[in-house]
Amino acid sequence: MDKLKSSGEEESSGERGVLHTWRGYSCSVTPDKVLLSRPVLQAALGAKHGVLLVEGGQVYSFGELPWKQNQALSGTTEPILEAGLSEQHVVSVAAGACHSGAVTEDGAVHMWGDNTYGQCGLSGLSVVPNPTPVGVVDCEATPPQPVRILEVACGEQHTLALSTRHEVWSWGSGCQLGLLTTTFPVWKPQKVEHLAGRHVLQVVCGSSHSLALVRCLPPPHEARRPPLDKCGQCNQSLYTMTDKEDHVIISDSHYCPLGVELEEGDSKSGSEGIDGEASGGLMATGVKSSPYPDEQALKDYLKRLSDQSLAEHASKNPTTVQCAQSVTPMGSALNHLVISCASAVGERVASTYEALSLRKVISYWVSVRIHSGQARTSSLISNGRERPEERVRQEEHRQGKKSSSLGDIREEEAEGLNRRLSLPGLLSQVSPRLLRRVSRPPVRAVALTPVGVAESDAHLPSLQTEVWSWGRGQEGQLGHGDLLPRLQPLCIKGLSGKEVIRLAAGALHSLVLTAQSQVYSWGSNSFGQLGHMESPSTIPRLAKLSEGIRVWDVGAGQNHTVLLADGDCFQPILYYSGQQVKEGSLETSQEQTGGCTQQPVLLPFCMNLGYVSSVCAGGQSCAALADRNVMGFIASLHELAAAERKYYCKLTSIKSILLSNLGPACTGLLQNLVGRFGRLSQLTGQNSASLTSFLRRSRDVRGLVVLDNAHLFLDTYSEYCTAIGNLLVMGGFQALVKPCQDVFGKGAEAVQKLSECCEDGATLADVLINLFYLPVRHLHEYGRLLLKLATCYEVNSMDYQKLQDVCSKYESLALHLKRKRKEAEYTLHFWKSFPGKMTDSLRKPSRRLVCESSNKALTLQNAGRFSVNWFILFNDALVHAQFSTHHVFPLATLWVEPISEENAGLYGLKVTSPEESFMLLASSPSEKAKWLRAINQTVEQALSGAGLDTSGAVMRADPPISRTASYTFYKDSRLKGATYEGRWVVGKPHGRGVLKWPDGRMYTGTFKNGLEDGYGDYIVPNKTLNKNDYYQGHWKDGKMHGFGTFRYATGEVYEGSFQDNMRHGHGMLRSGKLNSTSPSVFIGQWLHDKKTGYGVFDDITRGEKYMGLWQDDQRQGNGVIVTQFGLYYEGAFSNNKMMGTGVLLSEDDTTFEGDFSDDWTLSGKGTLTMPNGDYIEGSFSGVWGTGLKISGSYYKPNIYDSDKEKSCTLKLGRLAVPSEEKWKAVFEECWSRLGCDSPGQGETSTAWDNIAIALTINRRQHRDSPELLSRSHNKTLESLEFIPQHVGPVTLEKYHIIRRYLIKACDTPLHPLGRLVETLVAVYRMTYVGVGANRRLLQQAVNEIKSYLSRIFQIVRFLFPDLPEEGGLLAEAPNEKKDSDSNGTKIESPKPGRVVSSSALLLPVLLPRLFPSLFTLYALEKEKEDDVYWECVLRLNKQPDLALLAFLGVQQKFWPATMTVHGEKQQILSSTKDACFASAVETLQQISTTFTPSDKLQVIQLTFEEITQEVLSLLKQDFLWSMDDLFPVFLYVVLRARIRNLGSEVSLIEDFMDPCVQHGEHGIMFTTLKVLLLDPTVYTHIPVKLNNT
Repeated sequence: MDKLKSSGEEESSGERGVLHTWRGYSCSVTPDKVLLSRPVLQAALGAKHGVLLVEGGQVYSFGELPWKQNQALSGTTEPILEAGLSEQHVVSVAAGACHSGAVTEDGAVHMWGDNTYGQCGLSGLSVVPNPTPVGVVDCEATPPQPVRILEVACGEQHTLALSTRHEVWSWGSGCQLGLLTTTFPVWKPQKVEHLAGRHVLQVVCGSSHSLALVRCLPPPHEARRPPLDKCGQCNQSLYTMTDKEDHVIISDSHYCPLGVELEEGDSKSGSEGIDGEASGGLMATGVKSSPYPDEQALKDYLKRLSDQSLAEHASKNPTTVQCAQSVTPMGSALNHLVISCASAVGERVASTYEALSLRKVISYWVSVRIHSGQARTSSLISNGRERPEERVRQEEHRQGKKSSSLGDIREEEAEGLNRRLSLPGLLSQVSPRLLRRVSRPPVRAVALTPVGVAESDAHLPSLQTEVWSWGRGQEGQLGHGDLLPRLQPLCIKGLSGKEVIRLAAGALHSLVLTAQSQVYSWGSNSFGQLGHMESPSTIPRLAKLSEGIRVWDVGAGQNHTVLLADGDCFQPILYYSGQQVKEGSLETSQEQTGGCTQQPVLLPFCMNLGYVSSVCAGGQSCAALADRNVMGFIASLHELAAAERKYYCKLTSIKSILLSNLGPACTGLLQNLVGRFGRLSQLTGQNSASLTSFLRRSRDVRGLVVLDNAHLFLDTYSEYCTAIGNLLVMGGFQALVKPCQDVFGKGAEAVQKLSECCEDGATLADVLINLFYLPVRHLHEYGRLLLKLATCYEVNSMDYQKLQDVCSKYESLALHLKRKRKEAEYTLHFWKSFPGKMTDSLRKPSRRLVCESSNKALTLQNAGRFSVNWFILFNDALVHAQFSTHHVFPLATLWVEPISEENAGLYGLKVTSPEESFMLLASSPSEKAKWLRAINQTVEQALSGAGLDTSGAVMRADPPISRTASYTFYKDSRLKGATYEGRWVVGKPHGRGVLKWPDGRMYTGTFKNGLEDGYGDYIVPNKTLNKNDYYQGHWKDGKMHGFGTFRYATGEVYEGSFQDNMRHGHGMLRSGKLNSTSPSVFIGQWLHDKKTGYGVFDDITRGEKYMGLWQDDQRQGNGVIVTQFGLYYEGAFSNNKMMGTGVLLSEDDTTFEGDFSDDWTLSGKGTLTMPNGDYIEGSFSGVWGTGLKISGSYYKPNIYDSDKEKSCTLKLGRLAVPSEEKWKAVFEECWSRLGCDSPGQGETSTAWDNIAIALTINRRQHRDSPELLSRSHNKTLESLEFIPQHVGPVTLEKYHIIRRYLIKACDTPLHPLGRLVETLVAVYRMTYVGVGANRRLLQQAVNEIKSYLSRIFQIVRFLFPDLPEEGGLLAEAPNEKKDSDSNGTKIESPKPGRVVSSSALLLPVLLPRLFPSLFTLYALEKEKEDDVYWECVLRLNKQPDLALLAFLGVQQKFWPATMTVHGEKQQILSSTKDACFASAVETLQQISTTFTPSDKLQVIQLTFEEITQEVLSLLKQDFLWSMDDLFPVFLYVVLRARIRNLGSEVSLIEDFMDPCVQHGEHGIMFTTLKVLLLDPTVYTHIPVKLNNT
């Protein structure tokens, strides 16, 4: 209100929150105005006092205050400030009979007043004079937690509190506490466990009873269990049946005992009584089946309880007690509901006896002896604590089966709900009327209020509520149909589905207010306080009010009720019902009171109070809070709330009168409309309740739901009107005419009255249409009232702008829905004139007509003279109709463009669809423009969402050429029946999309000009195997082309290159699994789906690996085979067999060199050489390993022919495929990716462009899968996008730039070089791992790596043309410093750091990836030498340091004298081991952790430097090594280093060492190590020498 326009004195606080009080209802009553300096926010009235909450959180009390210590303040008519709360900010107050309560903003409770019964929650005090905090603590929490409270309610002897967790806490005395206790008073607040797990919205207190408004539990996710036959608590039957002579008694009125027995002297018990009218029809059976252990004790207790309660009732109301009866239960008759069906004799009408279902309200104590002690247990308490939510759900079906009273039965019969059962075998004794009722066919149910709709919205109040009551019921104030007390809360079933939103409780009566502005009341009616004639009423009944009176607030006093309602104008009016108080009388006895009302009467002074926002009552007084109108703001708020309440009542009438009677006529569309209507009605009811609550608590317009959540209302109205239009278009309202006439008569006056249709001669269908379109008018009301509120604010304020914006949205939607209605009516008129045969196929609920060419305004070009072409434009398709046929073109895949042919007199439009393209001719330029605009706009709307409101959006002139849509092909032979969903460009799939064929094939990926092109997934079902073939990879022109992975239904997996849907290029095929019949792996070259060229085939089952040439899926040409048994063959193959010259070696070095005719079959001349050197020359035949037939000569070489033997040593690899011929396809694909047709043939600039394109495409593919690219990998790709500068001579600096670029490029498979390296690593491992780990393949493996280096270096030089050739020198830059590379290795050469070599440039990239496979071959080849070396190393290392140095011949001056241990120097003793030259030993051990020869040589160099450094520290002078001095010291270091495969390490260095360093310092050091390793005397003589010593 701060931004409201200035209104002078009217805006003073005295005109807002003004409190008026009065007593009675006579015409002479004048309300008293309570004068306070601040507006009153809330008022609460007790028996003789009141409590006021004013703005600022202060609290005032007035009236008789006997608990005040100051006698002057004990009875004051002027409000006095409660100073005890001056430091607190109070948000809620409550008043009981003689005590009061307040809740602060931090959730704390303060109580004061009479505390005789513990109602103030403070022990040891009978009176609490000033507000005192009361601790509400949850002791079940660990540790105990304080409970925040929302509000409190006060009765005569008890207090209830509602927590922020919507749980109920109580304290005080009496059964109205709802606690499981036998001791009163209850000083400490305790939780009402029976309501735990439920969402309580409000609590109120009567004199001796309590009420709670509870939100209904949502339906559980799992299916409900069927009802149990036995009660889970007390094991009693839930259903009982007794067969009498003339009637059948069927009862489902089981009531589980929920209370505990009260001991004598604890407190006053709740009273029991029986309404005389209800008790007259009680029929009890004599069946004895009581579950109680002591039935006589139960009877005595009930008798005592009944006598006591009746005595109390008589003492309080002597004039109203007509008769009293004590009830003595007779066995199980307490649980029986009696339904008496009289025999059908003559005209006699079957009547039903009224019977009272007496509830068992007493739980019992079961004394169980456990060993030597006794335990008293309650039926509700178990050893393990049960979750409240679970317990609540378990009790739901039991609560649903409880029959509260015979009054409930009568009311349910009046509403057409029959709960009686007919049983087989007893039908002859049941009333014919009952039989007829049971035999009626069930009426189809229509969900008028969708479950859970909008209930989840936290900003909307719930309408799905229940009312629970407990306490004393001597006047029926509990509403359960009887006069019995309830010790635990019980749901009032008579109010289920009534949408209760507010409660009020008087001394002995109760009131509820529903969302339909109706009031239900029950309890004592001795003064007409219930608003109806039933006296008393034990079940809720509707208060009698004039038609059109809508109540929205209630208050209940001791014997009266006050109602706040809407009248003819927007200013609220007041009604009074109940006891009249004599004028001038301050006495409280009944004799001094006046008469009473028979029904609610209007209080004539209400119009003088202003705009009343709330009412309350207490004792004999009433109070009303009113506001004066401030610049129309208050009036506008009341008008908005009143209009919404009236509107909801209207919707409720339509729902109850019309929709509930259209159940059998509900088709799918009507069901949808009814559901949308229920959704709209629910939202309106919630908004109505919210506005009503808003008037009571707030004046800030920002809290309006209709303002803050306008989208919810706009969407609901749009969906509702769409449902009406769909039903209208399909002729649904015409179909409803007959059902309506059947229900309401031919004239259906009730429907016409509801529709407010004033048109003369309107058909019933039109009346129904107007009726269902009534809610649209309310949108204008929203707009008008919000605009009216906006005028109360300054134009430049935020609230004004927001109100204006939302107002325009409601008005725009109203206009849009009006247009939608016209479109639906236009479409309905069109269908009436359209040929009937095509109507069925084209008529759809959501389809609307835009325009059509029945006037020949649009024709088909080149159409026949007598042809008929009718074009119809709908909101979702363009239809071309010809005689009895038609074709539908979906708008989402329709492109139209004008053709400029005005000179020829033709006004054409070119229409393009996915499978057709045709020309349309318009009759005039205006028609052409009209159709072009209509088609483009409709296409645009179809793309943006059909039926959406585009009035506020800016419509583009033409729809986009590129769009996303779905289409099913019907002509194209390749795509017939297939459905495509994805991106389109001018009638062709272009971009990402999904294509599905009817036979199950599916492609997901990118398209180009209508064909699969780019990256995509393809699934092909294999019906034979009932599995799918799956391809994932690249496509071109609709075919698999490029790299991809194909997973066959047979289990085979191919990963490699494709061309024209065939395997073509390099690829790997895995067949079967390890446990299948023929598992194998092939990796190599393919040509037109066949193995052709070099490849490796691993036959896992046979344990063989072939490495050679292929042709047409057969081994053809030279190749090598190794087996898991150590056999090695190299030679010629033909027709998939070993055929021709070859060499065969076994594991023991037996060798055959000659001719073969089949696998492992010798046939022809050859030479067989034994391991000892003997050999046989001749002719051989037979299979190797099974016996050979030999015809030849046997030779045993002479011991003097050693030189000849060496010259004849067999050299393997001669008949194998040369290394340069291997994996040609891999390198060719890399050259192809660089844009070269053949190696080295192409433009360097083109190659770099292709690299950039490949990186961009690959990054784009991985953008949607960020998990595939790590952050470091992403940074690597970003750095690769910058091309290194390689123009001009390559200097050392540029060389390092190139080297770093190659390292990054080879580190990612997205780069062509990285892809090449990754593939080479894969094929290398495939070749030399597993069976391929054969020592005889070492030289081939080494040569293969060297071929990799040379071929990759060729590619590098192509990318960097200025890079020198192998062995060339780098250009020298001026003033260039000689730097070491990143590894710290100084490049040794005649000109250090200037020689270019492929090994130095590429081995650091390649060798670490290949090292495991390669080193395994070295270890196998050098196994014998390494074993001899290792045996000697182990033997020598048993010696101490000094002994080993002495016997190795190390001069004593080189012997270390001390060693450093933990920073301290210690003397080296004769027994010391592993201390001398320890740093050099540790350095040399690192040779096993490096990969490249340069790194290993660097380790050797560092080892020599460590030796030199330690010797220099000993000699303390300059020193130059001689080989005689260095050799034994270095030998010591090598022995102590204990390198297991030192021979393999040396061989690897020797094979891959850069030639330019062989004669430098590194070469000399390596030669020293090699001599130590290869000289046998080093290891044979020294141990002997040591042993002899």
